[in-house]
Amino acid sequence: MIQYLHKRVFAPVLDLLKQGAAPEKIALSIAWGAVLGIFPILGITTFLCACVAVTFRLNMAAIQFANWFVCPLQVILLVPFIMLGGHLFGTPAAAEDVENVMTLFRADLSSALGYAGDRVFRAVLVWLLAVPVVLPLLNKILVSVFRKVLEDRA
Repeated sequence: MIQYLHKRVFAPVLDLLKQGAAPEKIALSIAWGAVLGIFPILGITTFLCACVAVTFRLNMAAIQFANWFVCPLQVILLVPFIMLGGHLFGTPAAAEDVENVMTLFRADLSSALGYAGDRVFRAVLVWLLAVPVVLPLLNKILVSVFRKVLEDRA
């Protein structure tokens, strides 16, 4: 497992740093990729990462690497984002909610899509509340780690 992580995670990041990329730029790219990678709408994170990378002139490889690396977290965090959104915005999700949604999908597709869309919209709002905290914190941690790695390699 450690060899796999070294080969697939640490080595690519070290290669970027060895090529002369600034640790701050790589850290910011990875932080954005990780934060956008857990966006609670499946299927659009690659596009979001590409837009942010182009807009802020970030490293495209690093941002997409982080996005793909946190992909399992996106799926894992989807339900907590939806539930937290329900609690914060006044529509807590009940345990039998899945059965109700399935019944609604069978009975009236447009109502079911509206219901699901409302839940996902609230999950996105929760994600938006987390970004201003998570992004700078992750960036600061990564900058420190990358600077330390560069110092040890010098």
